[in-house]
Amino acid sequence: MGRFLDESLAGILPYTPGEQPQDMQYIKLNTNESPYPPSQSVIDAISCDEVQKLRLYSDPSTKLLDQAIADYYRVDISNVISGNGSDEILAFVFKAFCGKKGMACPDVTYGFYPVFCQLFGIKYISVPLDDNFCINVDDYKDIQDNVIIANPNAQTGICLGLDEIEKLVCQNKNRLVVVDEAYVDFGAQTAVPLTQKYDNLIVVQTMSKSRQLAGARVGFAVACESLINDLKTIKFSFNPYNVNRLSTIAGAMAIKDHDYFDECCDKIKLSRKYLVDCLEKLGFLVLPSKANFVLAKHEKMSGQEVYAKLKQKGILVRHLGDERIKDFVRITVGTNEQIKQLAYTLSGILFGEKI
Repeated sequence: MGRFLDESLAGILPYTPGEQPQDMQYIKLNTNESPYPPSQSVIDAISCDEVQKLRLYSDPSTKLLDQAIADYYRVDISNVISGNGSDEILAFVFKAFCGKKGMACPDVTYGFYPVFCQLFGIKYISVPLDDNFCINVDDYKDIQDNVIIANPNAQTGICLGLDEIEKLVCQNKNRLVVVDEAYVDFGAQTAVPLTQKYDNLIVVQTMSKSRQLAGARVGFAVACESLINDLKTIKFSFNPYNVNRLSTIAGAMAIKDHDYFDECCDKIKLSRKYLVDCLEKLGFLVLPSKANFVLAKHEKMSGQEVYAKLKQKGILVRHLGDERIKDFVRITVGTNEQIKQLAYTLSGILFGEKI
């Protein structure tokens, strides 16, 4: 702790992002990035002329991007806010709406939620998943504080149906429900239509996964106009130019390219099935995922051992420290060729032979 750091931040445990090592060439299956490049329309739009305009500030209203999002989801532009990745949008949510209320979320979830609570001095309520690692919305019915869930869940990949989301929203109209849909495009249903029906719901998404823009840092939220206006108050009190010029263009072009989006999502869903089949053939228990990753464990080896041995072989997966999933590794869905190499390597690690 430095001598000038505020005492209230002395014990904060920062979020630990996935490894981005530079020491060698890895098959990178640890941070849920897309294995595919951005849409060609994105690449074409980032022209020399646009690069030269980097001397100018970006549009603080992010109108080009917000209108593209609004058009895609058939909502008004007043129902949309864009940010520097969904993490920034989530930070705005925690800051804007949790001054007096705490935030409740599952005990196994996206690791940034407790960090934001620490950072902003917010009461944090942990609600255990059931024995099958599923969210039971009935566990939230008596909670008066705000609720945030990732759907599909950020570490398990298991998702709730839209009826369960609506049930959660309707349990208490005087609390806010935030649905973080970073992985929704790989097999779950978005709750965006419910934002037109309920004024206590915010849906947050990212373009990092299904729209191949992890490095561009583009996220957004959809909600009723009053909630969006509150979030914009936080944005303009913090960083009015929060989405840079090139990311604004890239995000707008990515969401407009429906065919490429569908093509990439379909390929990832097929590759997910191939990954699950390979892992189960090797004796892994794999949780049922609707995300672009799977959570898997093997009785012969701890999650930490699987992670470490794969890294030695040039393959990165993620081992998370949460007590309930410490025996698991989280594996991003890559290309079929990457998955084939993963299975080949795992077979050698586990059995000394290849499948």
